Amino acid sequence: MKNKSPEPGYLFSRGYTNYIFILLFLLYMFDYIDRMVVTSMFTSIEQEYGITHAQSGLLVSSVYWAIVALTLPASILVDRWRRNRTIGFMAILWSIATALCALTGSFMQLVIARALIGVGEAGYAPGGTAMISGLYPQEKRSRMIGLWNASIPLGTAIGVLLGGIIATHWGWKHAFGLVALPGFIVAMLFVFVKDYKTVDLSYVGNDNKKTKMRLWDIVAEFFSRPSLIFTYLGITACVFVTTSLITWLARYFQETRDLAQSQAGTMSSAVMVLAIVGAPVGGIIADKWRKKRSNARLLFPAISSFISAMLLVVALWFTSGTVQYIFFILMGVTITAFISAASAVTQDVVHAGLRAESYAIAVVIQNLLGASMAPFVIGTIYDNAGIVQAFHVLPFVLIVAAVMFLLGARYYNSDIAKVAKIKLEAA
Repeated sequence: MKNKSPEPGYLFSRGYTNYIFILLFLLYMFDYIDRMVVTSMFTSIEQEYGITHAQSGLLVSSVYWAIVALTLPASILVDRWRRNRTIGFMAILWSIATALCALTGSFMQLVIARALIGVGEAGYAPGGTAMISGLYPQEKRSRMIGLWNASIPLGTAIGVLLGGIIATHWGWKHAFGLVALPGFIVAMLFVFVKDYKTVDLSYVGNDNKKTKMRLWDIVAEFFSRPSLIFTYLGITACVFVTTSLITWLARYFQETRDLAQSQAGTMSSAVMVLAIVGAPVGGIIADKWRKKRSNARLLFPAISSFISAMLLVVALWFTSGTVQYIFFILMGVTITAFISAASAVTQDVVHAGLRAESYAIAVVIQNLLGASMAPFVIGTIYDNAGIVQAFHVLPFVLIVAAVMFLLGARYYNSDIAKVAKIKLEAA
């Protein structure tokens, strides 16, 4: 592909930059296809290996545990080495691990293979976020991250759909082999794309001399930015709610409407797949508003989280039937609108050489306190008080998220003023 002279704010021509973005989008989509394809095959796997529902859950949990354990060291590798090669090799690893799932002969072997998928995926979200932040002008950062994140619900939906179809017609092991191949091909292409130079970890002090960052300087880069800390907490609260909905919304519809499992699952999926709309639209709105309000990337998530809370309140307390479902649908759009702008903040207020680590910290916190805790906490309330009472907790968690983002907005301008101004260069 011919590389024209880059426009202002771009490292490469816009066409080549968009080519890299398309590969990043496809990799994130295949990431979630490989991660979630197993969920629609639980029945087949349980029958073959004689395992329980809880053991089936381990096939998903093992991926997330590996991501939590390795995302920070993987993100350090991303920031200190070439992003294209690190991301490409990680994608090759998770594609091979997905294919290995087709060759397993026992439940434990399958758990290990699934954990290897998480090993490969550990640094992708931080690495991809950092790469998009470097490829596009800062004023477009939210919208491009939002478009990129739309691949998550798309990949989840494709994975669940393909897993069920392939398992029914050819057996569940074939599903792993077939979904692994396209991701492997895209990963091989990505290894050879252009990248920006690894950023030197240094800053210019008050004496106008360039100083190498020490370990304490790196730690301080994260913990001396209140807007960043509040952003991490806001993201975590939102992820707690989205994970609760992904896990339990079908059961809520099943119990409150006396529906069959398949019908309740279809209704639930329709609500959550609207993240395809919410994430990119949220990024576009935040970037446009930022032209007039500099801290819009935190004000917008505060507003969208509060709106989601109010929509959920109306759905849970004041409506029923079709009207209730309409409010759930609207909430499905707004519930993920925060992610684009909030993710951009994790890149805005830190040194350019630490962007992957910044998002990796967000991944660790949101998985430990959000994604991993939500099913258990809501499930416990469900066991003791019922699914309706359990869902009544969720609007309040979203209000906490809104407060965290609002507090972060107070510090955004002062924090971004502290960031070393570094111009990225094409490698």
